[in-house]
Amino acid sequence: MPASTRKSLRVAVLADSDTRWKWGSLTANRISPAESDILLDGYLLRGRATPTARQLEEVGVRADSLREVTAVEFLRAMEGEPYDVLVVALVGGGVQAILHGLAHVWEGRSKRPVVVTGYVGVVYEKLADGLLLRHGADLVLANSRQDAERFRAVYEGVGADASSVTEVALPFLGGAAYEKHDPYTVVFAAQPSVPENRKDRTYLLNRLIQHARLHPDREVLLKLRSKPGEHTTHIEELPYQKLAQKTDLPANFRLVYGHMGEVLDRTDLLVTISSTAALESLHRRIPTVVLSDLGVREALGNHHFVGSGCLASWDQLDAGYEPAPDPAWVARQGVAAGGPPSGGGSYETAFDEARARITGLLAAPGLLPLAPYYTPVTAPGYLPGILARHHLAPDGSPLPGAPAADKEPSPVRQIVRRAARGAYRHGVQRVAPVIRRMGEL
Repeated sequence: MPASTRKSLRVAVLADSDTRWKWGSLTANRISPAESDILLDGYLLRGRATPTARQLEEVGVRADSLREVTAVEFLRAMEGEPYDVLVVALVGGGVQAILHGLAHVWEGRSKRPVVVTGYVGVVYEKLADGLLLRHGADLVLANSRQDAERFRAVYEGVGADASSVTEVALPFLGGAAYEKHDPYTVVFAAQPSVPENRKDRTYLLNRLIQHARLHPDREVLLKLRSKPGEHTTHIEELPYQKLAQKTDLPANFRLVYGHMGEVLDRTDLLVTISSTAALESLHRRIPTVVLSDLGVREALGNHHFVGSGCLASWDQLDAGYEPAPDPAWVARQGVAAGGPPSGGGSYETAFDEARARITGLLAAPGLLPLAPYYTPVTAPGYLPGILARHHLAPDGSPLPGAPAADKEPSPVRQIVRRAARGAYRHGVQRVAPVIRRMGEL
């Protein structure tokens, strides 16, 4: 057997939730040079949304190693690990803290990993805030032509270097092109935090159940993100499972979990408020509805779909309406431009620019230091607080008392850590929402 000519590429992905691990790990595979054998190490940032084993299994991406870390532990690991590419799949503040921490760790080094970051889906809120917190990475990925234009406009508007913005597509698009099913299947893709109040969530559940009763020949599925006790990217204070417990559900109505792609394999109509699942569905040419029942509002995120041709209400769906997406709008979102990858469409080439840029950076004799837009000079009242949340000083160095990555905690300390983490999650997920609701009385 001749020796392989493929090069090994060491890639690290740092993620803080199930959704971001999915985006980060799939992106790592999409943007890696085609001739490379990827060795993927996963790092899960410790917090309320650290994914469970079931959630990781659902994503379906296998890592060569996987460990849970604090920000400081991760930065100390980056001092010695010879990675080629690092994908930072965190919330904006986490990205900014890691960028400053890495700049400190790699100070004086020209040979360092290529740092990549971006968004897990539709960017419909906090555009400037989230973008500027991601500035400083070598590549800031934009999931569509529309996002790439908006990202560059924000960076240029504040005088920041916009050359890092790189147009790609959502890494989890694909699957079989749509074919009708028997029975006709309607899927409502639930979101953890949209809408957020009991009244609106109860309304949506009741309308879904009503649709099942009006159409007994259809199968109606409520696709849930997480099982009770699990945590996701966004806090879910009122799970649909609990709202449905005291409801008499029709025989053709079911609650389902699992990989979104597998659910879409049997979907004839995808309904949501503003989930990224709508883009996955559109990519496959599945009829897709973004609900207007609760208004078309920035708070819901469905304003992003203005012009898509997908906005409709439950009354219209009950009457048999099926939307027709606008081709120009869909193309600007980086989906369905040529159908699923198997159809030979442009999605196959969506990551070519990112791969080419990474190949060029890896071949360079050295890279410039990471240079985020936010510094102690440009944002002295904002940046220190962001870094402190991750136990970092304003210069990116660890604050006194930061945990050491080279010392394995004792069994007692491990138990205390798990208990403290459980208490923290309980406070965020259970106690805090109750206090907020009491304050609204």
